[in-house]
Amino acid sequence: MALFRAPRTAAKKKEQAMVNKLELVEHVAAATDSSKAAAAAAIDAVLDGITKALKKGDEVRLVGFGTFSVKKRAAGKGRNPATGEEIKIPASKSARFKPGATLKTALNKTK
Repeated sequence: MALFRAPRTAAKKKEQAMVNKLELVEHVAAATDSSKAAAAAAIDAVLDGITKALKKGDEVRLVGFGTFSVKKRAAGKGRNPATGEEIKIPASKSARFKPGATLKTALNKTK
């Protein structure tokens, strides 16, 4: 079973293929010889753990895969493009991912 699927039509060739959660669950279930329900529960637990750690402001490092962290963005001013009116942009936080060396190497290997 291929984890990534090819685009279905010529129009979609410009777009990249995606993997949705259901396909990831199927892949994990097949790779671990477990049920789809168990694989879905495991994936949900991992994602929940990462989310909780990031909410606390912690960094999540998965050696060989990468690091999840939180980036803080300061408040600022912007303009409404329709009216030109100045608006306030509130401060926010965003999740970031930095790939690890092993993942970078795997992505850049030539076939």
